[in-house]
Amino acid sequence: MTQRQSDKHPIRVGIIGVGRGQSFARGATDTVGMKLVALCDTWKEKLEQVGREYGVATYTDYHRFLEHDMDAVILANYSHEHAPFAIKALQAEKHVMSETAACKTLAEGVALCRAVEASGRIYMFAENYPFSSANQELRRLYRSGEIGNVTYAEGEYNHAAEEDWRLGISPGLNHWRNWIPPTYYCSHALAPLMCITGTMPVSVNALSIVEEPTQSPHRVRVGDQGGLILVRMDNGAVFRILGLQLSSVHRVRYEIHGERGLIATAEPNHWNCVRIHHEDWLRDRGQPLDRTYTADWPEHGDLARKAGHGGGDFWTNFHFARAIRSGRQPYLNVYRGVAMAAVGVQAWRSCLEDGGPFPIPDFRRKTACRPYVADHWSPYPEDAGPGQPPPSTRGYVKPGSDAIRYARERWRGLGYEG
Repeated sequence: MTQRQSDKHPIRVGIIGVGRGQSFARGATDTVGMKLVALCDTWKEKLEQVGREYGVATYTDYHRFLEHDMDAVILANYSHEHAPFAIKALQAEKHVMSETAACKTLAEGVALCRAVEASGRIYMFAENYPFSSANQELRRLYRSGEIGNVTYAEGEYNHAAEEDWRLGISPGLNHWRNWIPPTYYCSHALAPLMCITGTMPVSVNALSIVEEPTQSPHRVRVGDQGGLILVRMDNGAVFRILGLQLSSVHRVRYEIHGERGLIATAEPNHWNCVRIHHEDWLRDRGQPLDRTYTADWPEHGDLARKAGHGGGDFWTNFHFARAIRSGRQPYLNVYRGVAMAAVGVQAWRSCLEDGGPFPIPDFRRKTACRPYVADHWSPYPEDAGPGQPPPSTRGYVKPGSDAIRYARERWRGLGYEG
């Protein structure tokens, strides 16, 4: 779509979360046909500051926020809290775009799918990594038949981080980032592979990786640091997913093996560099054995290059607005979003069973979802109780007193007193 989407009446949007949510607020522009009208957060001081900057209404109460005159809600709150907020927004007749994990339990995933179906509203999972120019080019190449059908693929999102920086984005001993198992944040690694190949997950096997705190004695994270997931896809292919916070290297990469060659992101920049490889006996006449080049978007590249996450922060708003205007669910619909979350949940079950297989239900089919309607299995501290899993393969590991003291001093310096 090359015309300005604002040629029609702008979509009035409200955003929950004034930290990460500001990326979506900046992207609510005439080009995508959106107008920011309201913000919601429990951090009152920050909320009022950001509200003044954008000149919009502010709310600390989500129910009052949903009463505001608007068409759509963007959820940029804590990763494991999205499904209940999304369901309430859908029931309030708002379109919804939800970032990070679509749900934290399989029961929430089932409820969210049924809520979208009942509402008749648009739901988009705002996973931004598929929209880099490199991944969009890989999608184009794959869909053109460049390498035939996928048989194996690798996705890696490993966010190596200095401990003080990590403490700065996870204030509080019970913050979700301090408890999340490494498999739960799998969408950055998995979503591009799904979008490129058009496949869906059907089962997982996974192993957790424990890394001792040699980098810093101040770690208060109780979840394991790394996870390796093998995902069986609905065409029989196997995807290998690696992440989340191993100290070795900060790296993002994707590699797709097909029957007739390989396509992948490439160095020096995974956001825009693409590699194509064909073995000599599989390449067409005159086709290079191996080539690497820089990819660009066919439109709106000037705006995408100014946005975060390799342009993804522009394209998520763009495709959400387009879906609302067309009345058609986006490619990253509720079923794909919930399936990615289910991969994380079921992979953690597999880790705790030392790699055993676990199914990923087809959330489009109510009969397939029946065993999971009441599946509230969750490693987060607010859900602790009999039958609930630990956040680590080591069980519940309490941080040392020195680490807790150091973390609280760091958080007080940021204005967090919880």
